[in-house]
Amino acid sequence: MEESAAGAVAPEFDVYGAMDWTDGVGTLPGSELKFRVNEFGVLEVITDEAEAECVKKAHATTTWAVPTAQEGKHVLSKKADRKTMRGPNRGRRKRRGDAALLRHTVPCGGKRKAWCWASYLEQEKAVAAPTKLFKEHQSFPQSKNGFRVGMKLEGVDPEHPSMYCVLTVVEVSGHRIRLHFDKYSDCYDFWVNSNSPDIHPVGWCEKTGHKPYPPKGLKDEEFNWPSYIKLCKAQAAPKALFENQNTTVTPSGFRIGMKLEAVDKKNPTFICVATVTDMVDSRFLVHFDNWDESYDYWCDATSPYIHPVDWCQKNGKILTAPPGYHNAKNFSWEKYLEETNSLPAPARAFKVKPPHSFQKHMKLEAVDKRNPMLIRVCTVIDTDDHRIRIHFDGWTDEYDYWVDADSADIHPAGWCAKTGHPLQPPISPQEVQTICPTPGCKGVGHIKGARYSGHHSAVGCPYSDINVNKDSFLPDRLSGEMPATISVVVRTRRGESVPDIASFASDTNTSEQRPFFLYSSAATPTRPALRPGPRNLLLQRQKEGWSIVTSSGFWNTYRFLQQALHQSVFMPCSSPSASAPFCWDQHSKLLPTVAGITASKVAEWSVEQVSRPTLSSIVCWNEWKMTKFFCFFQQIDGEAFLLLTQVDLVKIMSIKLGPALKIYNSILMFKTAEDSYNEL
Repeated sequence: MEESAAGAVAPEFDVYGAMDWTDGVGTLPGSELKFRVNEFGVLEVITDEAEAECVKKAHATTTWAVPTAQEGKHVLSKKADRKTMRGPNRGRRKRRGDAALLRHTVPCGGKRKAWCWASYLEQEKAVAAPTKLFKEHQSFPQSKNGFRVGMKLEGVDPEHPSMYCVLTVVEVSGHRIRLHFDKYSDCYDFWVNSNSPDIHPVGWCEKTGHKPYPPKGLKDEEFNWPSYIKLCKAQAAPKALFENQNTTVTPSGFRIGMKLEAVDKKNPTFICVATVTDMVDSRFLVHFDNWDESYDYWCDATSPYIHPVDWCQKNGKILTAPPGYHNAKNFSWEKYLEETNSLPAPARAFKVKPPHSFQKHMKLEAVDKRNPMLIRVCTVIDTDDHRIRIHFDGWTDEYDYWVDADSADIHPAGWCAKTGHPLQPPISPQEVQTICPTPGCKGVGHIKGARYSGHHSAVGCPYSDINVNKDSFLPDRLSGEMPATISVVVRTRRGESVPDIASFASDTNTSEQRPFFLYSSAATPTRPALRPGPRNLLLQRQKEGWSIVTSSGFWNTYRFLQQALHQSVFMPCSSPSASAPFCWDQHSKLLPTVAGITASKVAEWSVEQVSRPTLSSIVCWNEWKMTKFFCFFQQIDGEAFLLLTQVDLVKIMSIKLGPALKIYNSILMFKTAEDSYNEL
């Protein structure tokens, strides 16, 4: 407590204030070393006099002031003077401008031809969240988005936050840009604001000592920016467009390699042993010891998700030790720090973030995480100290979710109008449902990302019942075209016995390595050892109750197809719905042999009933005999058969489209017959 109290009043060390600055060149008293601040806001040592003269000439043509720890960023002295002189008048103009933004009309469907914030707030007798509640990066930008399609840059992979990748701007919308991983599928594209701290100009990695991951197909030693840009006939995004380059390092007590306790954002009930593995400006990367990198996240010293060592013990919380640690039950920070030769992050380095001031029923604009290309009108329906729960107006509450109050995905009312980004108005009951069968959805976006701009069915709809609760729809980008590093996961349903897969397992006895089989256990859920991700053969979350039965992996194509089928059948994301699209009525009339059979009867079928009489009657014997993976159906009983999807039949089992349609339509007919029987 005494150390903490002392740390609260101790002034931060100002590395810039300790230097003597002349014409942009800094020197330390008693030392001959000279420093400059480069274009990325990082201190560099000046190695020769010629470089020092260049810095002085450049300084003579600019008005940058010397940065300090208190300021936290460069200040343009002339601009600051102008702001001071015109402050009050500018404030009045700003308030008038905000009111005009709320009157900006947005086209909408149904009987309404236009929608605007001002009329909506009056109609709902609601209030928009005041602009002052938003952080600078969330509020109205001070400059236009200068990025253009085709520009190249470097940036953090949101799914692998420790990785800096080669990116290309493929779409610009208002203050946002859609970025593409070079040489990868566009289904992995992602959106960021143009002032995001996660994007950097070409050459930033080399300047700051980070490793850039080259485009797919290029080796590290083969990649260099000048040659690549010339080869692509592309343009590097100008450094002036990156607002985060005009900031400097704010001294803090965190250093790379220091240990701390951190909340797992994907499983907030877990507080785990973590390490600082990277630092950029005032932010640092939190990595959970012995976990996959996909759990990492960037934060700053004020984050409510990080704590000093022994915080859990002092506050009566459970600390989760690193998976595989030899003495996890009796974890001791003292021993662990000694074993890892590490230092703890000092308690004084952690800063307290004040609670936000958002209140229930306030209106704002937010990115729809299920369809990130869209920004919607939403309402704050609940709050805690550092988060808000948002509800998209006009939608049901199943789409509500929590978001950090300082998230870059929430903005004040009028932000879209100010930046030129399309805004999706609230759904009106009068709007006629077209294209997509999901209520409220207009067929925009797709579960597989930017590869498809729209959808016409529930299968591709991000809001449909079969997709709304899915965490991910795509295999890991770094694991190739196969689903995430190929671990077989078999999950029992409602305590039922695990399907007999001995015959399948026996096929792999001759191999030195065995596939992962994870079964649901009744034991108390534990923290996952690792998460499916790149370059690792990893376990699914033990939080859900998985335990290892046998281990290791193989890459034989035939066996991989068996794994994928078992995962799809025995741990389905959803079962086919009779009302789902692709239920071709006309095609179903050509299947008289399955008419009137209910799903409950099919569920009782044995493996033999599925594989021979049933399927041979649905598909003509010649077609069935030619099916490449007939052996799969020798392991599927009636209950598993009902869980097959079109993807299983066509992509995994490689059945031709015609037979696959007949089989899948038969499944739908079984379910339809069951529903009709229950209604009688």
